[in-house]
Amino acid sequence: MDGWGGFVLKEKLKLINLALKKWHVSYVQNSLGRINSLKDRISELDCKGEDVVLLKPEIEELHGLTSYIPSLSRINTSICWQQSRLLGLREGDTNSKYFHSILFSRRRGNSISSILFDGVFVEGVIPIQEAIFSHCVSL
Repeated sequence: MDGWGGFVLKEKLKLINLALKKWHVSYVQNSLGRINSLKDRISELDCKGEDVVLLKPEIEELHGLTSYIPSLSRINTSICWQQSRLLGLREGDTNSKYFHSILFSRRRGNSISSILFDGVFVEGVIPIQEAIFSHCVSL
């Protein structure tokens, strides 16, 4: 590229932007489609493995595919979370007070404040841990 330095920089940034958009469409935006295609391929290999013994490259492909799906799933979950957060920020209502109150009530309901152990009520974190430990050791 020839021309003024600012023009050259602008054109290079345009090319980088186009490459990023292309990458986003092929790798990030289509994560559900890629997950489904990987699941289909795993299903094909499983069906083939039921009929005949899989070759070593097929076994390696199966192991590779099964280890790749969780990472794609995490990427997809992260994208969905970011999009929902962005939508909530854009609309101005995330209902965070409601959800925090629900989480706090569940945490309070799931906590153990006291237990009955050998006919005696035990209270406090350390005594409860010791009572549970001694019960499990006796089993």
